[in-house]
Amino acid sequence: MQPKYNIFTDFPKLAMLLALLLVLTTLTTETQANTASSEAPDFTLPSRDGDNRRLAEERGNIVLVNFWASWCGPCREELPEMEALQQKYEDMGFTVLAVNVDDKPEKADVLLDDIEVTFPVLFDTQGEVSELYDVSAMPTTVIVDRNGIARLTHKGYTAGDEKKYEKAIKILMRE
Repeated sequence: MQPKYNIFTDFPKLAMLLALLLVLTTLTTETQANTASSEAPDFTLPSRDGDNRRLAEERGNIVLVNFWASWCGPCREELPEMEALQQKYEDMGFTVLAVNVDDKPEKADVLLDDIEVTFPVLFDTQGEVSELYDVSAMPTTVIVDRNGIARLTHKGYTAGDEKKYEKAIKILMRE
């Protein structure tokens, strides 16, 4: 009976496969964060506080728009990090607008009962704003500069991504 794998004959194939996987992983990571600049689509959504919030009314501030869902595990991890950014930079013209994409606002309350946030939570129950922003992953984060230009789009969340957001916020504050 011959072994299935021979380290001497299969090593070059394995090395090539690993190199290909490394390249694909790098390309995937690079495409997660898009830094192309374009005007952020304006929107008006109802908030958890009962009023409507419009992105254009935040002109002059740096806005982190975060699309999230109650069923999203990474969103649960990321929301406290968003709150930390809000607390740290809100006095310097920064705010988070958390756009919940669940079909019913009550679903968001389940998660928000566990995680207290001070920034506005908005409801996109019809998915219209999510479509405007081409949201294809949960969470999706868009950082909008003081002039209403979307300067960073990031899909997904891994612990530590908030450091990228903070770096972008600091850069935009110096502009």
